[in-house]
Amino acid sequence: MRLLIYSALCFALTLPTFAADEGGENNVPPKGFKALFNGKNLDGWRGLSHGQSNPYKLAEMSDEDRDALYKANWEESIKHWTIEDGELVNDGHGNYFTTKEEFSDYELWVDYKTVAKADSGIYLKYNPQVQIWDYTEAGGKWGIGADKGSGGLWNNSKGAPGKDPAVLADKPFGEWNRFRIIQLGARTWIWLNGKLVVENATHENFWNRSDPLIHKGAIQLQTHGGEIRWKNIFIHEIDSEEANERLAGSDAGFESIFNGSDLSGWKGPVGNYEVVDKAIRCKPKSGGTIYWEKEVSDFVARLEFKVPPGGNNGLAIRYPGTGDTAYVGMTELQVLDNTAEKYANLDKRQYHGSVYGMVAAHRGYQRPVGDWNYQEVTVKGSTIKVELNGSVILNADLATVKEFMGGKPHPGMNRTSGFFGFAGHGDPVEFRNVRIRNLPTEKTTAID
Repeated sequence: MRLLIYSALCFALTLPTFAADEGGENNVPPKGFKALFNGKNLDGWRGLSHGQSNPYKLAEMSDEDRDALYKANWEESIKHWTIEDGELVNDGHGNYFTTKEEFSDYELWVDYKTVAKADSGIYLKYNPQVQIWDYTEAGGKWGIGADKGSGGLWNNSKGAPGKDPAVLADKPFGEWNRFRIIQLGARTWIWLNGKLVVENATHENFWNRSDPLIHKGAIQLQTHGGEIRWKNIFIHEIDSEEANERLAGSDAGFESIFNGSDLSGWKGPVGNYEVVDKAIRCKPKSGGTIYWEKEVSDFVARLEFKVPPGGNNGLAIRYPGTGDTAYVGMTELQVLDNTAEKYANLDKRQYHGSVYGMVAAHRGYQRPVGDWNYQEVTVKGSTIKVELNGSVILNADLATVKEFMGGKPHPGMNRTSGFFGFAGHGDPVEFRNVRIRNLPTEKTTAID
């Protein structure tokens, strides 16, 4: 698996070519990609303004009202969006061109050409935006970052990673530019003209800053003044295996705590678990908490997990080795099939990724039941951060928790060290590629 990860990362740094690079036909996708624009008609697209692109408001509309909105907007859109010689042309006005299809994890290629003083961009999952603009002083926007060039996630918070591109990579006006964008959850990589301008940055949710970026959404081509032309708009949808390999990254600094063959180094009721296809699996109708033999304090844990329908397990955090995991250790982080009907009425602090009984995680970021999910947990002092499939679903300081589910306190929540493990509850939940990196122990109240 580690070789596969290395290969995936190498691929991520290499820009493949397709026919148009070699003087061939435009709008013909390379292997593994599909064309969102065929160069001949506007099939697969609709029009939405910025205000209409709020995914929360779109979801609240009835199907009838939403369809009526799309129909009315289309009549306006085609006044400003045309096709010329296989190029999608916008006159600088009108609604944003929006894919009818929505996407989750993907690699996107887009070629564009614009003019002086133009301002545009690419919305990802309805969210602004990969910035495109006039990078020259004459463009008049150096004061807001245009001097740094295109390609940044401009609507990220001031000073946030990815807001500004790492290098200026724009070509002169009149030449075609090429974006390559990889987005896994909220994790985003952007290349402009073969140069990496945004590396593994979190794309913030413009519509609700307190939530992670929505799980799935449309691609939009922004119009914001000045003609812009588009072609070679291709997308490759990334499956869970490929996404997990990319998200895992390098093993540098991490110790593998599961050898893929047996439970050597693990303690507790190990007979209630088994190793199947290089994964630790809780035996049906068995359980209990097993844990890695080395005690940890501050650490980062990386793992993949798979839940069966209705599956329930947990991650033991700073567990003392005996007792009720959720209460005697710092916490039990929930591992749960959030979609199961039998869990529909749980306390919000019982769903996947939650600090059990204390802090609720954001929901809606798990992959379909039966798929492997990638999760990263960072524990520093009294703080816990949980990133699921590229989206941060929990970032909490347990020192601030004053209310507990059922009014039952957690005496172990202030533990500063203990064991990491899995708290089975009788369901065949599986874990693999389990790694830990120890962090310098320090007092802190926030996770960067």
